[in-house]
Amino acid sequence: MTRAISLHHVSKAYTRGVRVVDRLSLDIAPGEFLVLLGPSGCGKSTVLRMIAGLEEITEGDLLLDGEHANDLQPSEREMAMVFQNFALYPNMTSRGNIGFPLRIESPGEDSGPRVDATARMLGIEDLLDRYPRQLSGGERQRVAMGRAIVRQPSAFLMDEPLSNLDAKLRSHLRAEISTLTRQLGVTTVYVTHDQAEAMSLGDRVAVLRGGVLQQVGSPRSVYALPRNVFVAAFIGTPRINLLRGLIRAPIDGAMSINLGRQYLRLPEPLSLDHQLLRVQQGREVIVGLRSEAIRIAKPASARPGEVPISGLVEHMEFQGHEVLVHFNTGSQPAVVPDLEAPYPARAIRRRRREGTVLDRIRERAGALRAGPVVVLDDPHDAQPDPPAPTAQESRLPGDLVVRSTPDIELRLGMQIPLLVDLAHLFVFDQHGDRISPASARLPDLEE
Repeated sequence: MTRAISLHHVSKAYTRGVRVVDRLSLDIAPGEFLVLLGPSGCGKSTVLRMIAGLEEITEGDLLLDGEHANDLQPSEREMAMVFQNFALYPNMTSRGNIGFPLRIESPGEDSGPRVDATARMLGIEDLLDRYPRQLSGGERQRVAMGRAIVRQPSAFLMDEPLSNLDAKLRSHLRAEISTLTRQLGVTTVYVTHDQAEAMSLGDRVAVLRGGVLQQVGSPRSVYALPRNVFVAAFIGTPRINLLRGLIRAPIDGAMSINLGRQYLRLPEPLSLDHQLLRVQQGREVIVGLRSEAIRIAKPASARPGEVPISGLVEHMEFQGHEVLVHFNTGSQPAVVPDLEAPYPARAIRRRRREGTVLDRIRERAGALRAGPVVVLDDPHDAQPDPPAPTAQESRLPGDLVVRSTPDIELRLGMQIPLLVDLAHLFVFDQHGDRISPASARLPDLEE
């Protein structure tokens, strides 16, 4: 039996009133593999523990198969949890660890057949008589998973089960977990801060930041249409290029995005998404370009929708199958200062500006929904000069990272022609919300 899990406006606050999870609403279908993704400390494990019953819910409702479950004891929820640190009993063999839940649930029954069947499923039959100290990290994690599987639970809750393993073993076990959960057809909620795990494992990915749900969707949709700058920057390797730009939309001229020393001229006739950018005339925005949206080529070889710029080679990273080339295009990067922090930086208080009431409501709503991911400098506000870059920031090479094949010979200091595919251009407003491409549908009022 598998289980549907629903969280309705769930919050978790501790004694000082700090909300580590804030009004989270999420529906998980029976048999679905959902990944909770976000930086360390953003509330992912707290959500998992509230589902398991190990943490009390401060506000909101947890529904299991449509029934209110806030007050159910953990043992009554029929869920199995796999922890990051294996949590095996050192004085028990693998057989004893796997069979321990069965001995607690049914003391008089013989657990041997189910333990053996579980061990065969995981390929650890020859490890059943060994103690945890005699096992490698990957073998211990398989035993921990066996202890969860043998109970035949209605849901698996996995709290970063692979983070203590080396990269090669992590990749191997990731494939095993994906295959195993699909064979069993059990609802799975998987917590990780590793976006590669999230993209390869999940039917859907829910991105958290500061305890607030930023976006939920299939891995493909979250990558292709990130709702805000944080999601765009957190998902994808290498990290998306984020540049500060200024929209220029003259009545009698071509529309463009000024990047400082260079500009992106939007081809005519303008696409619907680019037409909608006219309302941003004269405003500073954040331009997002993934590395695959740019290629090294001369302007003469431009395809429809590609526009030329150039860059100075500052650094190259050889990856074997490809090279990541860092270019200096004279643009100013848009920094997401709290990208790896569990909670957003406190918003800067600004003076109220002239504008309609509706404008101020929209601005406030944007900040509340996603948090102030990036707030670009406002020319109407008198702000102190920004702090000088740290030594680490000053060492960051270039402002644009481009994928290239290893057969292209480049040297540091070379000026290289580049082509930007505007079909893969993201534009975000000063709060970090995506404004282009526009949403395919109007958002619900509750979003």
